[in-house]
Amino acid sequence: MTKTQYYTATSIDGFIADRNNSLDWLFDVESKGVEQFAAFFAGVGAFVMGATTYEWVLEHEKLLDQPQKWREWYGDTPSWIFTHRDLPSVPDARITFVSGDVRPVHETMVSAAQGKNVWLTGGGELVGAFADHGLLDEIILGVAPVTLGAGAPLLPRRLPSSQLTLSTVERIDQFVYLTYAVRYPPVGLKR
Repeated sequence: MTKTQYYTATSIDGFIADRNNSLDWLFDVESKGVEQFAAFFAGVGAFVMGATTYEWVLEHEKLLDQPQKWREWYGDTPSWIFTHRDLPSVPDARITFVSGDVRPVHETMVSAAQGKNVWLTGGGELVGAFADHGLLDEIILGVAPVTLGAGAPLLPRRLPSSQLTLSTVERIDQFVYLTYAVRYPPVGLKR
């Protein structure tokens, strides 16, 4: 059964990007996290990211000049980018630009995933929109040994502990990976 998963790295103080929307802090600590990500991504059939994340990856990895990197990381996996502005597409990548309600996009992604999982890469506000509609099944956090003090929050929504069940904890080098199952109250009950 397809799961919709938020897999991301976070600082100890709960930020996924610094105040300049940069992820450079994440690469300051050596880790075997690449192997962790490869194992995770093997189960992904479709993924989505927000415009700010996409722009950072484009610029940081110089993907318009080196588009083969996208295929090296993501192969032919279809992706959706939520944006309200025109953005360049990585040549030969299966990218669809969308905006608006996440629900119809989620339905399309689940179909495209063909039984594999859907990955919500971020940002936190976009993931929050999926959570608002009960479309988030699992949160997988790679907690990095750093505090940022400010930046883009991990998930700018309240999910009470009654909705989250810790299912696994794993240490890889200086990172701790926490996996939480997300459950929603029955329809008709207040969250």
